[in-house]
This record gives sequence, structure tokens and C-alpha cells, in this order.
Amino acid sequence: MSEHFNFGERLGPLVEKVVQSYWADGRTRHIDRQYLPSRARIIELTELLLELVFPGFFGRQNLTTHNVAFHVGDLLPRVGELTYTQILNCLCYEAEARLEGRVDEPACEGRARELTLQFVERMPAVREMLGGDVQAAFDGDPAALNLDEVVLAYPGLFATAVYRLAHELYRLHVPMMPRIMSEWAHMMTGVDIHPGARIGRGFFIDHGTGVVIGETTDIGNNVKIYQGVTLGALSIPKDERGRAIRGRKRHPTVQDNVTIYANAIVLGGDTVVGEGAIVGGSVFVTTSVPPMSTVTFKPPELHFKTKSAGAPAPTSDRPGQIMPDYEI
Repeated sequence: MSEHFNFGERLGPLVEKVVQSYWADGRTRHIDRQYLPSRARIIELTELLLELVFPGFFGRQNLTTHNVAFHVGDLLPRVGELTYTQILNCLCYEAEARLEGRVDEPACEGRARELTLQFVERMPAVREMLGGDVQAAFDGDPAALNLDEVVLAYPGLFATAVYRLAHELYRLHVPMMPRIMSEWAHMMTGVDIHPGARIGRGFFIDHGTGVVIGETTDIGNNVKIYQGVTLGALSIPKDERGRAIRGRKRHPTVQDNVTIYANAIVLGGDTVVGEGAIVGGSVFVTTSVPPMSTVTFKPPELHFKTKSAGAPAPTSDRPGQIMPDYEI
């Protein structure tokens, strides 16, 4: 039988070493400060918000016309309480950091109540936007069987939904919380959409994995992008202390009815992809693209080498199948 692990006499010195490391580097500790948003509670809230905007798909199922109002009446107070407490934590956290611990809690509480009401009142408008996104995904993907499959299964739609929720908090200038929400969706789907990006109606991310959309990106209506697309920044200007200068337009503008294919990279705050343009797969774009144009690389030249006569033919591990008689 194995024994339980025990530090024994080494516990005290190890505790002291770990605690000393806390004081050695303040960048990785949150001690002697009162306020901090809860990542776990914000994720819990995000899941409740998805239940609110996609009734019957997330959370409680089997809703009917007779019980849906009761369900929303039960759900909204939970959403409101979680939203309020986390916005309050975020506001107090920011004030504590900015004012060196001097926090006007009543002012934060009043502001948190106001922002919570504004945020929840925007949910019908968010649902309207998401309805267009669901339709765009179904219309843009012939593999989609129905709209329900898009809502339940598509990572691009999931990431877009969380983005749209987080974006409303970003617009209300709630610190920290929108980023926690969007980075959770990033972790879940591989799609990284900064909550500060501005994205129009009918947005569709096909497949999703590896998509990056930066903070100051502007995307118009009816835009479709594929996996691996980056809408990013060029080299970031720095101040005299070598710190990135914030608040500038760093990411591209993508106008209405644009399609960007897999692994394309579009960079720069002055870069505009014009209306109706198509950006081909794996291209690298740092200058503006005219409307109704197509940007592609010249296709690479493929070389086929036929195996010499008399060499044993490659076989397949599936009976009745023959491997192609060439190499790429």
C-alpha cells in the first residue's frame, strides 16, 4: 500500500520560498487588494446569456409557449444579479488600481446598476443580430442540414454569439469583463475575436479554427471568412519608453459582401478590403483591395513523378483499392 505524500520538515521552508517569490515580482500576484472580477462567475454568466438569447438550445430545453415567459422571468434575475456583481467588481477593480486603493463604492454601485440595466435591455437587439448570423451560416454552408444544427454545432456561430454579447459590454466601457468572455470563447472554439471589433450583420465564420480578428477591425454586412484568417495589425508604434501606443486604428476595414478564404492574412489600420472583393486562400495583404476585385496568389506548380516500371506497385490497406501511381 502506498503512503500519503508528506512534505515533513521541508514544508515550512518551501512555504517561505513561495511567499518570497510573491514579493519579488508584483506582476503575478493580487494580494492586499480587495477587488477582482471572477473568471468563473463571468463564464457562468456567459452561459446564462447564451441560454437567454438562444432559448431552448442552451440550458433548459422543452420550452413551450405556456412556460417560456416563466422561464425568462426566472432567468433574467439570475442574469441581472451576476451581471451587476461582476460589473461592480470590474468598476471597483479599475478604480482601486487607478486611485491607489481609494474606491467610492456607492458611486461604483450606482454605475453598475445603470450599466446592468442598459446591457440587459440590449438583449433583443443582440438576438436580432444573431438571427442574421445563423441564417448567414446556413446559407453559406451547403453542409448545414438546418438552422438548429448551426446553433448547436457551429464553433464560428458560438464565437460570434459570445463576441456580440461581450461587444455590448465593451461599448458600455465595462473593463476586463468583455475580454474574459471573448477569451473563454477563444479557448472553446479556437476563434479569437476581440470584443472591441465592430462587425455588421450576417457574419459567418466557416470552420472557425485559427481565426483572429483584432480590436480595431471594422467588418461590414454579409461578410464570410474561413478558418485561419487573420485580420491583424502591422508593426505597432511605440512611445519613448518602448510601450505600445494604444487607441489607434491598427486593424483593417472589411466592407460589405466580402469573402476571405482560408489562411489569408490582412494587416494594417489603413488597409481596406473593398465591397464585394474576394481574398483568396493563403494570401498576405497589407494594401487596400479595390471593390469587386479578387486577390490570389499564382497557383504553385505541381510536379508528378511516375514510378519506374518494374517497381512494386503501392498497395492499400483497404481490399480492392489501389494507391495512385504518382507522388506529389
